[in-house]
Amino acid sequence: MKKILSFAGSNSSTSINQQLLDNILDRIQGHEITRIKLTDYPLPLFGVDLERKQGFPENLKKIHQLIREHDALIIAVNEHNGGPSVFFKNTIDWLSRLQRDFLEDKKILLFSTSPGKRGARSSLEYTKNILTRFGGEVIESFSLPSFKDNFQDGKITNEVFDIGIDDVLTTFVHQIDE
Repeated sequence: MKKILSFAGSNSSTSINQQLLDNILDRIQGHEITRIKLTDYPLPLFGVDLERKQGFPENLKKIHQLIREHDALIIAVNEHNGGPSVFFKNTIDWLSRLQRDFLEDKKILLFSTSPGKRGARSSLEYTKNILTRFGGEVIESFSLPSFKDNFQDGKITNEVFDIGIDDVLTTFVHQIDE
């Protein structure tokens, strides 16, 4: 049994990416899943002067330790104006300062959604590229477009997208089991 850490990159209490993530996590069997909310680990806006003056925040060390304790990560990536939210990017920036390869040997599954037809695909692609710089291996990714049209009452209503998510999950679970 592998240990999987999961979180959404959003700081919204009504995050649609968190809703999608919850649906996805409920499908995984046979692994220990830790669900966290990054909002429970607030970090100041990164700055070199702040780091120099105050060092690394305790919440950063807690997030880093959680990542180290898990074999894999499942992350739901939100999008603001074509990129990841400042909230999520700030977390990545801090983690990369604490340890450059903070994702070393971690297998990663990424999901995204948005109200629009692209399903936060730009943010998803950016995140796929940036996480590999820090040692992570992105096994699979999936973008769910038009959230309000394809997700209701905690379920994906479009059968094609639902099957697609199952396929991505199957591949991911197979890879972390190796």
